[in-house]
Amino acid sequence: MPENLPADTLESETPDITFADFNLDGRVLAALSDVGYEKPSPIQAATIPALLEGRDVVGLAQTGTGKTAAFAIPALSKMAELADLNGPAKFTQVLVLAPTRELALQVAEAFASYAKHIDNFTVLPVYGGSAYGPQLAGLRRGAQVVVGTPGRVIDHLSKGSLDLSNLQYLVLDEADEMLRMGFADDVEQILAGTPEDKQVALFSATMPSAIRRIAQKYLNNPQEITVKSKTTTGANTRQRFLQVMGPHKLDAMTRILEVEDFDGIIAFVRTKMATEDLADKLRSRGFQAAAINGDIPQQQRERTIEALRDGKIDILVATDVAARGLDVERISLVVNYDIPHDTESYVHRIGRTGRAGRSGDAILFITPREKYLLRSIEKATRQPVEQMHLPSTETVNELRLNKFAERITETLATEDVSIFRDLISNYENEHNVPAAEIAAALAVMAQGGNPILVKDLPQAPVGQKERAGGRKDAFGSRGPTRTLTEGNATYRIAVGRRQRVMPGSIVGAIANEGGLSSSQIGGIDIRADHTLVELPAELSKDQWRALSKTRIGGELIHLELDKGRKPNRERPAGDFKKPHRKGGEGFRSDRGHDGGYRAERSHDDSRGGDFRHDRSAASDDRKPRHKKGAGAGTGRREKW
Repeated sequence: MPENLPADTLESETPDITFADFNLDGRVLAALSDVGYEKPSPIQAATIPALLEGRDVVGLAQTGTGKTAAFAIPALSKMAELADLNGPAKFTQVLVLAPTRELALQVAEAFASYAKHIDNFTVLPVYGGSAYGPQLAGLRRGAQVVVGTPGRVIDHLSKGSLDLSNLQYLVLDEADEMLRMGFADDVEQILAGTPEDKQVALFSATMPSAIRRIAQKYLNNPQEITVKSKTTTGANTRQRFLQVMGPHKLDAMTRILEVEDFDGIIAFVRTKMATEDLADKLRSRGFQAAAINGDIPQQQRERTIEALRDGKIDILVATDVAARGLDVERISLVVNYDIPHDTESYVHRIGRTGRAGRSGDAILFITPREKYLLRSIEKATRQPVEQMHLPSTETVNELRLNKFAERITETLATEDVSIFRDLISNYENEHNVPAAEIAAALAVMAQGGNPILVKDLPQAPVGQKERAGGRKDAFGSRGPTRTLTEGNATYRIAVGRRQRVMPGSIVGAIANEGGLSSSQIGGIDIRADHTLVELPAELSKDQWRALSKTRIGGELIHLELDKGRKPNRERPAGDFKKPHRKGGEGFRSDRGHDGGYRAERSHDDSRGGDFRHDRSAASDDRKPRHKKGAGAGTGRREKW
């Protein structure tokens, strides 16, 4: 396979290449068949042979080109063959470093799915902000593949719980993103402590000088593979995104569906469990919804799709694999409820609408930490995704009241109400209650316990909204430079670059002390002497009380709502101005083994229960480790 082979050349010269042509282990091939993989993507076709030959690789590819499979498949094929020769390994053979908790979980789940037919094989995700107990237990039992964020990997190395002396294979995934987030020293520290004869694969969307230096220092004569994404989306599909935190996604989706006019809808989530969960919640709100995923029998899947075609259901909640090949003419909207980490998946998802010349809509829900994935999608598809805002409470409530009135009119015109008229008349006479009051009680009963009106999401202070929109405040400060997420506000804490804090330290401290989940913590903007953090606009008294005692690096954080000026460091602990209120164990494929999860089992990243991890933070909760001159005093903002 020639070096530096671009994607378009590879595709034109080897259009019929399949995974079977790579001489992979049969168990890995069987797993690929199970997930529906037939032909490799360009980066897979170029990278897999090089890695199977034992070459180090530098892959230049955007997020979403299929690079996870490109490094996971050859690694697992080799590990399976070594296990046949030497027996199941108890030590870590493969280490994958990823910049964020979300990506680490995504990569770990991919490894698990490709390893489902390999007996006695464990994939363990390790990341900051979660409890050490399950991770320590998983490492003690033995994990052949460890996928982790750099800070937590270093923590385990320092504790002696992670032994890399027998490492065969090291992957740096999204290396440029790791360096952008300030993990350069951590990555080099990990690389320096691994065996010299290991095989290394480095993947990055760009090749800045720092990445080039790491490649030259730690990789052995690497083959450089450049893949340019040719992914495009339909010009007749309108693409929009809404910045919304996890707890508000369901409210956001229901408001959008009530205000805008759509026909058939597909909502994409990442996991099998999430399909059932979201479909149940939508049905409880009055929508005709059903789920399809890999665990649903084919006959039931066909009946569900037929119901969507016939209009018996309006919303199909699906995973990527379950929706493969789906073509239903009445689909007019695709909702990316969970953003895909794969650009090609995004294109395939929104390709379910806007087909055969028809117009379609695609809406993407993102959190502030997923903004980089949005940038990758826009870059790969070469199309902008416009920002949308949540429909107002007044608009939604007006529509709900009008629809309720229309139901009354329709019922009076089409149904025989004489029995109920007599019932109300008798009740009115017997209990001396006005008919209007009785009708109101019946309306409440008809709602089935669901409120007819929606409430406002918690709102950020007016000044914050103005600054987020570009207006300066009275203090001449620009304040927050990012778009505020629905239901969130910007807070200041009195530590910044001068105290050498890192995003993971902040997330870990706030999540662990304040009892917040990672889905409630938004963007983090580290500045010279303070940091802006996006949190729920309304914090409870208990959360304020707990955060009043929180320290990072030994210093009280002095949490307060951001007002566009420096935080008051002199304020006594706990004396805060509160916002104004209007009213694992790892993946396991050793079927039948106690403890842990089988590789073929679905894991719900969004619900948190399946991994048995305390997912209270998104990255590393450790104290930052810096070498001299790293990150401090650069005069630039570090955003996460």
